[in-house]
This record gives sequence, structure tokens and C-alpha cells, in this order.
Amino acid sequence: MVGQVLAFVPNISAARMSATRLFEITERKPQMYQPPEDSGPVEKAGDVQFSEVEFAYPKRPNAPVLNGLSLRIREGERVALVGPSGCGKSTAIQLLQRYYDTNSGLVSVGGKDVSSLTLARHRAAQGIVSQEPVLFNRTIAENIAYGDNSRSVPLDEVIDAAKKASIHEYITALPAGYETRLGARGFQLSGGQKQRIAIARALVRNPRLLILDEATSALDTQSEKLVQDALEDAMQGRTCVIIAHRLSTVTSCDTIYVLSKGRVIESGTHAQLVARNQHYARLLHQQSH
Repeated sequence: MVGQVLAFVPNISAARMSATRLFEITERKPQMYQPPEDSGPVEKAGDVQFSEVEFAYPKRPNAPVLNGLSLRIREGERVALVGPSGCGKSTAIQLLQRYYDTNSGLVSVGGKDVSSLTLARHRAAQGIVSQEPVLFNRTIAENIAYGDNSRSVPLDEVIDAAKKASIHEYITALPAGYETRLGARGFQLSGGQKQRIAIARALVRNPRLLILDEATSALDTQSEKLVQDALEDAMQGRTCVIIAHRLSTVTSCDTIYVLSKGRVIESGTHAQLVARNQHYARLLHQQSH
């Protein structure tokens, strides 16, 4: 009898250690402040402003990434952030999504400080398509619906998002259609197909603000053309913020902001910046040679 009891001791000890770690996680205070009450919908959630924003990552407090970043994105505009690696483009997007708070300065949407909004309310108005979309070993319909996990998304809305992302015809040609399981990380799909499913996922919540973070940079030329066409449809009627390495993808933007060392050093349309023959023109020249 004693031997049988002793056999369970290691399991009890392991369970106690696991429970301790679990309680540490559940009792941890969130790093991001959230207001106690939902402030309600933001009237112009696609109207964005950075005002003298200073920021350094918590683990590198003495290495500032943004140094007085100021820029304006008006409702319905297409705006691109360009510049060399490390200039602060992706960091600005992380602050806009409020994965971090500024050290000083203000990020606002619709005239409201983003820190005054609940995270759920703030992020519900945004959709993002990144360079490497994360797909799950679930059905195509479930992967698209995951873009709005605050509710059970009806199939007709999933299909509508897929049509806007130009992936509907490919899906319906599959034997199981929208019930096709993608496998781990969507291994059955090409890079372009993954990106178009990611676009559909971003659109299923009908975001006011669409963020494209190097969305086509990992694709070959043919796939990039298909995804770029899908993005053109997806951007209609929304505010769009585009982070791009390939400048050929941002020539039609309303405003292009050139960043360097965490601040804006030049801005204008593609034609204006080319005519100015300064920072943007040099970046363009480097890519064409």
C-alpha cells in the first residue's frame, strides 16, 4: 500500500509546481493600462496622429527607436512608411496597435489618446496583414473567421471576405471547399495563397484601418502581383497604412513618409518626392540598381 502511494508522489510534486506557475500567470498584472469602462466607438477610427512620440523598448531603455515622430494619417487615406531597416517603421505600427505605450508624446485615433480606449475596442477597428501570416491547422473558414474572434462569424461573411481577398474561387475549387483543413502553418498553400487568406482574415471584421506590414516582401514576382491586386480591392474605402521595403508598391499612396532614426525626414506624394531628388529619390535609385 505504501509503495503504491509513493508512486504518486512525483506526480503530485509536478502538479504542485505546474499549479504554482499557473497561478503566477493568472495573478500577473497586465502591463498595459486599460480604462475601467469602455469609452464607446471612436467616430473616426481611421484618423491617426503621432505627435512628438518618443519611445525605447523596455529591455533597451537607453536605445531610443522613435525620436519625436510626428505624422498625420487622415480618414480614408493611403499612407506609406518607408526607410532603411531600424528606422522605426514597425515600432510605430506596434504603438498604433498599442502593444506598447509611448515614453512621451501622443498617439491618437479619431482625436482620442489610444491609451484612453480599451484594447478590445481599439484593436477591433484595425486589421493587419503581415509578412509571415500565422495560419492554424483548422479549416479555411475557421482561419478566416479568426480575424474577428469576438463573435461567431457567419459563413456568408467569411465568403464575402474571401471574395474581397480574391481567394474565393481557389477555395471553392477544393474538394472540401471552406471546410478544407490547412495543416500545420498552412503548409498546403503557396505563399500567395497564404497571404490572400490573411487578407480575408483582416477584412472579416470590416476594419476602419488596414495595416499592411511588408505584406508582399516575401513573395515571388507572380505571387506578389496576385496579392497586390487583392490588396487594391481590400484597401477600398479604408484608411491604409503601408510599411514597405519595395517602393514600387507605394507609388499610388496619398502620402509617403520617409523615416530615419525614428523621425520623419521627408514626406509627400511619389511624384513630389522624386522631383525633390533627396532621401526618397536615393532609396528609389538604390532599388533600381
